Amino acid sequence: MKALKNLTYLLLLTFLVGCGGSKTDQQATETGKVLFDEQAHRGGRGLMPENTIPAMLDAIDRGVTTLELDLQISKDKKVIVSHDPYFNMDITTLPDGGYLTKDEAKNRVLYTMDYDSIKKYDVGIKGNPKFPDQKRMEAVKPLLFDLIKASEEHAAEQGKKMYYNIEIKSKANGDDKIHPPVPEFVDLAMKVITDGGIKDRTTIQSFDVRALKYLHERYPDVTLSYLIGKKDDKPVKELFDALGFVPQVLSPEYVIVTDTMISDCHQMNVKILPWTINDKDEIQRQKNMGVDGIITDYPNLFRLVE
Repeated sequence: MKALKNLTYLLLLTFLVGCGGSKTDQQATETGKVLFDEQAHRGGRGLMPENTIPAMLDAIDRGVTTLELDLQISKDKKVIVSHDPYFNMDITTLPDGGYLTKDEAKNRVLYTMDYDSIKKYDVGIKGNPKFPDQKRMEAVKPLLFDLIKASEEHAAEQGKKMYYNIEIKSKANGDDKIHPPVPEFVDLAMKVITDGGIKDRTTIQSFDVRALKYLHERYPDVTLSYLIGKKDDKPVKELFDALGFVPQVLSPEYVIVTDTMISDCHQMNVKILPWTINDKDEIQRQKNMGVDGIITDYPNLFRLVE
């Protein structure tokens, strides 16, 4: 009987090891919650043109858990993936092959342009001087729906399910100037996210407390992340009291992360996800401190830490 029990144990152990799956698969528990969240900032702009479909597909290939990206709205109310509300002179090539000056770039606000015009500008050929390892290639600012579709299909080919961390890029002095009013902005984004079939795997993040409050009230089932920078370095409870509710995630600029901040978040059942760490040793240090995930421009660094 003892020999039979030992044999049964060995067979079970062999089965469990064989079913271990990929690293990405192992990051999810039986309840579907991510254990450590590896996020590619803007798709991994240290390696690929930021916020583009090629960047997202590359990040998927590198085994990240989550694709991080930003949203803007065009004049014809299309939801576009872009960090800046205008064309960044550092990365933009004009339809005629020329470049923009700083003033010209900031005058080409996406909210004043139809998407048919926006998609004629290239944001990948020129490269980004701040990221010399970034691959140069033809790329455009994509529609959010097209990016979701391409990412979901690419991930499915590898048997993966991706998570998404999507930022509403709104600010109080931007209403009706560089973006629509917050409720309209959020509603446009949420329709695409819902239609794209990723709502249950999406976190919406924002620095704009107006957007977070509207989401909390209008879309109570959506996971929310409160983005804060160095200027917002306050006790966690004070931050949430001002917000008016406790979000599921706090995403601070990594330089203000402390043991106390991590402990306070975890006591409130809030995950903490620092941005944007581009140094391998710092990624390792903060992972050892107990953060729940990390956002980086270089998703290849995740394979270099424990």
